[in-house]
Amino acid sequence: MRLRNVLFSLLVGGALLVALVYGFRPQPVKVDLVVAEKGPLTATIDEEGRTRVVDRYILSAPVAGMMARIDLDVGDGLVAGDSLITIHPLVSTALDPRSRAQSQARVKAADAALQAAQEGVEKARAELTLVQTKQKRISNIVALQGLPQERLDEVESWVKQSRAGLKSAEFTVEVARYEYQAALAVFEFAKMTAASDEIDKIVLKAPVGGQVLKLLQKSSGVVNAGQPLLEIGDPQTLEVEVDLLSADAVQVRPGMRVLFSRWGGEKELSGVVKRVEPHGFTKISALGVEEQRVWVIVDFTEPAESLQRLGDGYRLEASFILWHDDEVLKVPGSTLFRLNDEWALFVVEEGRARQRRVKIGRRGGIYVQILSGLEAGSTVINHPGDTIVDGRQVRQFSKK
Repeated sequence: MRLRNVLFSLLVGGALLVALVYGFRPQPVKVDLVVAEKGPLTATIDEEGRTRVVDRYILSAPVAGMMARIDLDVGDGLVAGDSLITIHPLVSTALDPRSRAQSQARVKAADAALQAAQEGVEKARAELTLVQTKQKRISNIVALQGLPQERLDEVESWVKQSRAGLKSAEFTVEVARYEYQAALAVFEFAKMTAASDEIDKIVLKAPVGGQVLKLLQKSSGVVNAGQPLLEIGDPQTLEVEVDLLSADAVQVRPGMRVLFSRWGGEKELSGVVKRVEPHGFTKISALGVEEQRVWVIVDFTEPAESLQRLGDGYRLEASFILWHDDEVLKVPGSTLFRLNDEWALFVVEEGRARQRRVKIGRRGGIYVQILSGLEAGSTVINHPGDTIVDGRQVRQFSKK
């Protein structure tokens, strides 16, 4: 009886010991596994861009006046030479007798100022001639050792000052002539409007064929000289403008291939970089961070019929092709982690994680090129956590 109790106790103790050992032994960690494979890889810079018409023209009011209503809508087709805008110039205030007399007086004053400026040129020219004569005389004396060199240097300085004075006087004449012509134009317009009750209307015509892009003012009303009224262009001639970070823009060069996606069509469109503008600008990001951006202009290489559904200011995604190879060893970037100053990943061998140092190359999307330290077909742990150490048992997540 005693022997039976001893045997039973030993069996129970052994079972408990086995259960404890089995329960506390390290369990394999569930991980997501991927396979290192060879295939194409493209390194790109991706950014949002928008289309724009290459040649656009803004028609502005040449004079202040009353504009007639524009009988056009955005998108209307135009032929070069079509009449677009009619403006009736405002009646000049110089039609008033007092204003007309003042205008005539300004013409006389401007004419007198012009004559005075011309006299100033003659005076400056005479002074320059006199100083140049003195320079020749003193130069001869210095050559004969009759005067010190400082005397010649002083006269040469006078010559330079006289030349500068002549140039300044000539500039004054040009300014006075412009002021005289402006005053005379106002006076002549006053005489013209005084002799006729009707002022000729001004008609703005289309400089090129195309379509109306913007109507900056459609209804009739008073317009000021230089006021923009209408914008036209040809939507068939499109280019793309993309603002890149300055750090990315330095990697882009003219002639680089560009692919456009997410523009609404079924297939990607292609283009080439036309130019990288040399001037950067500051832009506030959505997170409130100041960024230095650079405009990059891209030309489409697609036939015109492929761009018929695009217009001015349409959004698209631009991918600048920095590098491409059809056969590289690659793994997802999420498999890599920093180990001191190097890159590393975990390879699964016989159910255990083995740490490997690798050398990486180009990045393209979610994949990274592996230059050394890994073979094609190797099983790699994706998103390795802190629980993964060298030699740890792992197993694949069950996929349903």
